[in-house]
Amino acid sequence: MFITFEGVEGCGKTTQLRLLKERLQGAGHRVTATREPGGCPIADQMRAILLDAQNSAITPLAELLLYAAARAQHVQEVIVPALERGEVVLCDRFTDATLAYQGYGRELALATIEQLNQLATGGLEPRLTLLIDCPVETGLSRARARIEAATGAREERFELESILFHERVRQGYLGRAAAAPERFLIIDGSGDVAATEQRVLTALAGKVPELGAAFSAAQQAKP
Repeated sequence: MFITFEGVEGCGKTTQLRLLKERLQGAGHRVTATREPGGCPIADQMRAILLDAQNSAITPLAELLLYAAARAQHVQEVIVPALERGEVVLCDRFTDATLAYQGYGRELALATIEQLNQLATGGLEPRLTLLIDCPVETGLSRARARIEAATGAREERFELESILFHERVRQGYLGRAAAAPERFLIIDGSGDVAATEQRVLTALAGKVPELGAAFSAAQQAKP
């Protein structure tokens, strides 16, 4: 099963992915947790280029092509093999992020992005996408606090974009979710971590019964 997490900067999706991974593993599932851009050594090198604020000269088209290249490597090296092994794959961003950021945010042609996504993934689509939604200002405040507290590379090129850019991204995500309600679950991420996790678990239990049973078992096992 392939599940993706999406949302604006600072929405909390990375934390929720980690919590879900721990819960599923505790219930006996084999889980691969990964991210985009990145997820494997070659794609991680492209991630470093894409997220470094010093690379502000990257053009929108070059940015799009780098994301597609990183995804093509990641899908073939990590995601497809894990799915073939029967694992649950949790991915922090996937094709919807490219449509939201490069399509709605950068205002590149959506049809072009769809074609590149199809080429890079070989037609692979997630079974479910959890859109962790929160106001742009809330997310950016969290993201900036995280960046200031980090000790590694400052991955902040997108956090430095304008509020209008991030609003376009958010509306792009919400539009994608409205157009594909069978795949998307919109989760309110404006509250604290525990409240958001409960919303994630409740939504997944209703959408994927086999995983819902695992959540119940894991919850009962907690002290």
